[in-house]
Amino acid sequence: MIPGFGARRQFSDLTEKEILALAISSEEDDGRIYADYAEIVRADYPATARMLDGMSAEENRHRQALIAEFQRRFGPHIPLIRREHVAGYYARRPVWLVKNLGIARIRGEIARMEDEAAHFYRAATAKAADTGTRKLLGDLAAQEEQHLATAEALEAANLPQEAKHEEDEKEKRQFVLTWVQPGLAGLMDGSVSTLAPIFATAFATQDSHTTLLVGVAASVGAGISMGFTEAAHDDGVISGRGSPLKRGFASGIMTAVGGLGHALPYLIPHFWTATALACVVVFVELWAIAWIQNRYMETPFFRAAIQVVLGGALVLAAGILIGSG
Repeated sequence: MIPGFGARRQFSDLTEKEILALAISSEEDDGRIYADYAEIVRADYPATARMLDGMSAEENRHRQALIAEFQRRFGPHIPLIRREHVAGYYARRPVWLVKNLGIARIRGEIARMEDEAAHFYRAATAKAADTGTRKLLGDLAAQEEQHLATAEALEAANLPQEAKHEEDEKEKRQFVLTWVQPGLAGLMDGSVSTLAPIFATAFATQDSHTTLLVGVAASVGAGISMGFTEAAHDDGVISGRGSPLKRGFASGIMTAVGGLGHALPYLIPHFWTATALACVVVFVELWAIAWIQNRYMETPFFRAAIQVVLGGALVLAAGILIGSG
């Protein structure tokens, strides 16, 4: 038996009293989740925060209405039953899991929350045999569907298209500063700076195994160095570039990837086959860097290509010449 699952109740076994109690606790949880999201985004996305404040207030009003209905039918004591106590009931992702994924993901999570609740109650209504339970579930489904309409109305009132576009642009800029910029710097450093030692070793020894060892060592060492440098030189507070840990990982990993790209072909024992493949990888890496610069840094593609490809070609030629000398 899977631990924890044996203790869950089947939804079909719940009484109307328990279903209503479950709805109350679910509304309370959703209201608190919306309030948490509002606090998370308030500083950077005030329009979305206002929308979430309105949705939290709406959830609380529905909870109060459900409490009043429960007390009218069953008295003042509401039993504690939550969604995790019921098998097959929809779950909510932890706020900490979603908050770092961006404003678009948070908006998508809100829509998912409302849609899941409405869908669950509609499906449960169709399966219920007792007429009283069917009516209760139908009422709950209607309330959740009303939540969807309310969410759309709140978004229209508090998040006009101009504000949403502004927030999306701000998130894009933050993504570029935190992930793309340090990652691109790392990829350029790893791809270009390791060309000379790897190809110098390759043409000096004409031995795939030795070249592979030098390439892996140079790539991993450069990745560690770049990662620590990026994380240590700017805490992101004044510059607004975001978490130094995230930037350090982006820079370090992409530096290592850039070097390993043309080092790993030397896993092939035949030297000239490995070298030919490594040259193809270098060509792809340099053009990929130019594309990223054009796509995210708004550098004209021709200028990016000249800078990166020409610079990389010169470093490659230097490594080959030194190794052949």
